[in-house]
Amino acid sequence: MMKLYFEVTAKKLFGVRYERLVKTLFLDLVVFWGLHTAGLQVKIAPAILYLLSAAFSAGVMWQALSAQDNRANMENMFMLPFEGRGLVLAYIAALGTYTLLTKTAGLLAVVWAVSRWSGGEILGSVLWALAAVVAVSCLYPLRLGRTDAYAFYVQPAGPRRTVKAHRRWSVRRYLLRYLTAHKNYLVNTAVMWAVACVLPMLLGQMEAQSVLPIGFAILSLNTPICILLSCDPALEQAVRSLPGQGRAFCVPYCLFIFGCHLAADIVFLCSWQLQIGGIGPFHVLTAASFALLSAAGSVLLEWYCPIRGWTIESDLWHHPRKYIVPAAMLLLAGLVGMV
Repeated sequence: MMKLYFEVTAKKLFGVRYERLVKTLFLDLVVFWGLHTAGLQVKIAPAILYLLSAAFSAGVMWQALSAQDNRANMENMFMLPFEGRGLVLAYIAALGTYTLLTKTAGLLAVVWAVSRWSGGEILGSVLWALAAVVAVSCLYPLRLGRTDAYAFYVQPAGPRRTVKAHRRWSVRRYLLRYLTAHKNYLVNTAVMWAVACVLPMLLGQMEAQSVLPIGFAILSLNTPICILLSCDPALEQAVRSLPGQGRAFCVPYCLFIFGCHLAADIVFLCSWQLQIGGIGPFHVLTAASFALLSAAGSVLLEWYCPIRGWTIESDLWHHPRKYIVPAAMLLLAGLVGMV
């Protein structure tokens, strides 16, 4: 039965014939070989390698366990007679395999390609990733105070609170409610603010005029707020049926993302001023420009190229499309620094 439980979850994640897994591993191999042959070399301490491997794997595993999309799959298995321990082990094994082979493998492919590692360090990074997956699997049920299979069942959202009625619909009001209803989005935004506080220590040795735009580009990597249409197909269908759809939704959505990016950039500028100093009006204007351009790019991608065919929310958070806008902003930052 344990094999059956594993296959039910694994085929949902990887495809009926595991074609998604094969495709992902092939792409990881192509990325590794391309970077390795390019001769790029970056010095990374083994401790940083282990930390990256463990932290990234733990975050992806927690997202996978928390995904609302797993609820229907678990409900189907609960309808059949099941042995609790076998179901839990199979479910964790399937999600752990998904985390390690489709997400962590991509990160390690890049890190291993751009730096030289011994066999022991490579094995250590794999073991740290595996340990992180096991640790999250043990900690996750404790949020409900349970240890049986039902602890891994993502409860449906409870009754909605009664909200004040408004005569006119408002995209801005909806976005604010959506953000407050999804606490993980707020957590991710708080993480970006923490990164903004740390960036001056990492980039402070370079001239502010050329390095600040790089920080603005990095802080545009706030994935959750940039995939609201992709993660909710019903919302996308409703939005596209609105009259004057582009102006009605895209403009407020762009301003919403702009506000989120600008807040992180302001935290970055304040941290730079406190640690290094030298911030002037030009830098504030540059921050606003980068925030607006990255917001506009994210909205255009969501409107014209929404992500399709994803399995669970973690696929959205770690989709390669998330790097398009930050990469474009990094190129722009390089041009600004040269000028």
